[in-house]
Amino acid sequence: QVQLVESGGGLVKAGDSLRLSCVFYGQTFSLYVMGWFRQAPGKERELVAAITPGYSTYDAESVKGRFTLSRDHAKNMVYLQMNSLKPEDTGIYYCAAQHRSSSTYDYWGQGTQVTVSS
Repeated sequence: QVQLVESGGGLVKAGDSLRLSCVFYGQTFSLYVMGWFRQAPGKERELVAAITPGYSTYDAESVKGRFTLSRDHAKNMVYLQMNSLKPEDTGIYYCAAQHRSSSTYDYWGQGTQVTVSS
């Protein structure tokens, strides 16, 4: 079983930066695609960014040029660097893991709140 633990959320002002971290426990990290999702109040959860074991990345259009997702295989961690934050980035951010043989994200963290004030 995989366990994901996020950290790094908080309350910031527009234009500030935050870095979210997610530590992966339980199975072989290098077999999983890692993603960050967010859910804003009253909205559906959306994929923000993802990274494959080989470091290929996907970024949602709304965060391109501002967010950077990286992973450290030695530490079993992923990092979401968020720069130039906007109020619309506010939400609960979830780390998720998808096994390379799966078509869905199989494991989820508990979420960390990010609030960006204007």
